[in-house]
Amino acid sequence: MSILNRLLVSIGLSAALLSAALLSAGVAYAGDITGAGATFPSPIYAKWAETYKAQNGTGLNYQSIGSGGGIKQIQAKIVDFGASDAPMNPNELALAGLTQFPTVIGGVVPVVNIDGIAPGQLKLDGKVLADIFQGRITKWNDKRIVADNPGLALPDETIHVMYRTDSSGTTFIFTTYLSQISTDWKQSVGAGKAVKWPVGTGGKGNEVVASYVRRLKNSIGYVEYAYALPNKMTFTQMKNRDGQFVSPTDTSFKAAAANAQWDADKGFFEILTNEPGKDSWPITGATFILIYKSQEKPASAAEMLKFFDWAFTNGDKMASDLNYVPLPANLKAMIHASWKAQVKDSSGKALWN
Repeated sequence: MSILNRLLVSIGLSAALLSAALLSAGVAYAGDITGAGATFPSPIYAKWAETYKAQNGTGLNYQSIGSGGGIKQIQAKIVDFGASDAPMNPNELALAGLTQFPTVIGGVVPVVNIDGIAPGQLKLDGKVLADIFQGRITKWNDKRIVADNPGLALPDETIHVMYRTDSSGTTFIFTTYLSQISTDWKQSVGAGKAVKWPVGTGGKGNEVVASYVRRLKNSIGYVEYAYALPNKMTFTQMKNRDGQFVSPTDTSFKAAAANAQWDADKGFFEILTNEPGKDSWPITGATFILIYKSQEKPASAAEMLKFFDWAFTNGDKMASDLNYVPLPANLKAMIHASWKAQVKDSSGKALWN
């Protein structure tokens, strides 16, 4: 068995044990709010849940299983809410009887493990990134990478590509960006929560991909910034739509989000990748909550809305501390108005006033 295969088996076993422990610890109690989905916002939902329970006594059992899993669980009515970084479009929401709203904004970042390269030191162009993930650029000292990084000592080593295997909103954001920046990527791979990757090794969840990259020299993957920074991962700079190399920061995420045109009647459907602006991070995205418009369990739904109202009122600093961008006040007001207009019990009575 090769060193790479032994490493991946070891990581896979560790991830399986961790998942089992989390599931064991995440048993819901009567009265708890239940949700499932995106791994992107899992750190902030965990922090909000911890603080909310301490203050109000109601817990949140959130399963970080990926955006695709979250959509399936809310459609099957297994949980009070689903969570996805890939927003459903207005037609999909209407057919499912769902509505959605954003909670925080963040960024997806390429992360690498190259000896001698510090966080934010390596610069990548979007088309170069697409060609790396297509297997067209296979060495770190390829002339196209070197051209954007004069003076940086890049090794004559094979690039090991890591990607998400689960149905993932992080993947949706990442592949949407690659499809916007590279015609070849759009035609041969495309955008989606799950795609057929041309090359590389897959792992389930932000946590596992981050673990792969941390352990394997000369690797590259993509994770949400909230995973990259606390784990001291080596993120890259990216060339944005205005031709500027930028680092992932709350400032560059805000710059991209400033172009958003939020519309409650369209379920707040908004894609924030490859936005204009010299300071914009090109792989920015919001994360969304999915709930039914007509609630079969109005008491549970009302408690769920109270939780997110509390988070919008009290959770901005926690979000910022975990490297997410809180929503602006005007957008929060739009979300509250959408709850009042759209979320009702079976008799048609609004659950939010």
